[in-house]
Amino acid sequence: MADAKLKPKSVDGTEPHGAGNSPQETASTVEVMPPPDAIETDPELTPEEAEQARKRYLLKRFWISARRYWGRGGDKFAWPFSIGLLALIGMNVGFQYGINLWNRGIFDAIERHDAGTVYFLSAVFVPLVLGTVAIVTIQVAVRMMIQRRWRSWLTTAVIARWLANGRYYQLNLIGGDHKNPEARISEDLRIATEAPVDFTAGVISAFLAASTFIVVLWTIGGALTLPIAGWTITIPGFLVITAVLYAAITSTSMAVIGRYFVHVSEAKNQAEAEFRYTLTHVRENGESIALLGGEEEERNDLDKTFANVLRQWALLARQHMRTTLVSHGSMLIAPVVPVLLCAPKFLEGSMTLGQVMQAASAFAIVQGAFGWLVDNYPRLADWNACARRIASLMMSLDGLERAEQSDSLGRIKHGETEGEAMLSLNDLSVSLDDGTAVVTETRVEIEPGERVLVSGESGSGKSTLVRAISGLWPWGSGSVNFHADRRLFMLPQRPYIPSGTLRRAVAYPGAADSWTLDKIKAALDKVGLDYLNEKIEEDAPWDQTLSGGEKQRLAFARLLLHYPDIIVLDEATSALDEKSQDKMMQMVIDELPEVTIVSVAHRAELEAFHSRKITLERRKGGAKLVSDIDLVPRKRKRNLLSRVLRNPSLPKGSTTSNKDSTVPE
Repeated sequence: MADAKLKPKSVDGTEPHGAGNSPQETASTVEVMPPPDAIETDPELTPEEAEQARKRYLLKRFWISARRYWGRGGDKFAWPFSIGLLALIGMNVGFQYGINLWNRGIFDAIERHDAGTVYFLSAVFVPLVLGTVAIVTIQVAVRMMIQRRWRSWLTTAVIARWLANGRYYQLNLIGGDHKNPEARISEDLRIATEAPVDFTAGVISAFLAASTFIVVLWTIGGALTLPIAGWTITIPGFLVITAVLYAAITSTSMAVIGRYFVHVSEAKNQAEAEFRYTLTHVRENGESIALLGGEEEERNDLDKTFANVLRQWALLARQHMRTTLVSHGSMLIAPVVPVLLCAPKFLEGSMTLGQVMQAASAFAIVQGAFGWLVDNYPRLADWNACARRIASLMMSLDGLERAEQSDSLGRIKHGETEGEAMLSLNDLSVSLDDGTAVVTETRVEIEPGERVLVSGESGSGKSTLVRAISGLWPWGSGSVNFHADRRLFMLPQRPYIPSGTLRRAVAYPGAADSWTLDKIKAALDKVGLDYLNEKIEEDAPWDQTLSGGEKQRLAFARLLLHYPDIIVLDEATSALDEKSQDKMMQMVIDELPEVTIVSVAHRAELEAFHSRKITLERRKGGAKLVSDIDLVPRKRKRNLLSRVLRNPSLPKGSTTSNKDSTVPE
């Protein structure tokens, strides 16, 4: 049986955070494949070469996931929409050719003073324009539909992997290029999926247009004969040759001038993401900043971050100026070149005015097709940068996913307890992702209804141990086992307050309408928040409005609604005064008499509300459990497993339970 299925259920009946919800369960429409194999950097490469190889692989990594939109497990409408877009592009080129022929016909009729033909072609022009507009409009709709569905599909897949098994939290604990994942998912992924569709449609359209109108230029232009110094030089297909040379010159100029565009665009996007993150950080911590009077320091930090944004924008502006020089110059010159080239033939009478105008129109279309890079190089550079940023996040998720499937770093296992034990830690060791030990060889067994206090000095690994129990911290060895079909509820030191109404905040993580208003009000009354009952349906920024103590009281109100079997309190009363803390703990004992509690706290006063105390001591090789004592007499003998500690050098009596000890009043 898989570890995920052995972990306790959360209060709403689903697996808790870190309990192994698979991406397939999180995003049922996306079939998630195993991560690609890790790529080892060639040690013989120089740092610059290694960085270039990494950047090339980032683009490859993006396409490994992105192209599956058109593959097995992708969107069922991906290919129909794509084929439809290709058909529309072909029809649009057909209408362009029709308008090109219309240009020849109308100017020939004008040259001949043929009024009847002019009137007829004027009438024909209306359906040509309407048809072209209709085709282009539908083409835009289909193209944007593909972009929207592709973005939705890939975003769902990335978010599913990001949220699975607590990876969104674990990314904060490991190294790698994955800063600001929210900006990468929201903005970079949008550009990374929009631009390729535009590029593909543009390239196909340019290829079809160039192929069609090169034939037109070759046909109507013919050969150009030039007398030079007594010699006669004939240039076959001179309009085609000129169009190709002209496009080669402009494209090469763009490639040379804009060769740093990708790097500058990537740096600009990173600077923008860091500036957004800094602004968000200030907003989320506004109360603390205001109380400390830290506005000036925050302003300096924001000014520094924004200065970097402006600096990167200045570099990007220089690149745009250079590319604009080429593109705008090309735009002005291109319409004139074919007219000048065709002028000798027109003047000698071998080419009609209609043919000259048809050639000019065809030359402009061919030049536009060949000059596609000139017009789209900045966007291509921007896409390159965004695709690499989202691929960097994918690679970090790949590493976490591979670690989950491998025992190379050691993984904490999760299973079911034997007998009636509610929770057991069997040879549990907790380490960092680089293997550094935090907590070593811990053995504890907790029975139903026990209230266990975990104590120890700061930095001894208490909170890390709690994260390992909850499944958020994966690295280590040994196992964490829960009683089957028991519901776990975590109360962190800083309770999460979602956006929306106060009712939703109290019911979280359940739905706001899962309990009646009377039950929610009763829960608020019991935790001393009855004065908020009148605002229970008010939609307000409660995370900013409620104080730290009020947030912790609200978290206790959630306990009364969800009625879990196991509660893990991580400094959950640290913002409360001693009197309020005592009321909260006594309320939990009175309202949930059968619940099993595991508390992490520094305050000695909390011992009065627990039946057992275990102590962690920080040591060089990782914190160890140094004592496990009963705070109240026990009705039955505890399993010997909980008495076995791995440090025989401890003082006598420190490794055994003291069944007769009690807490002084």
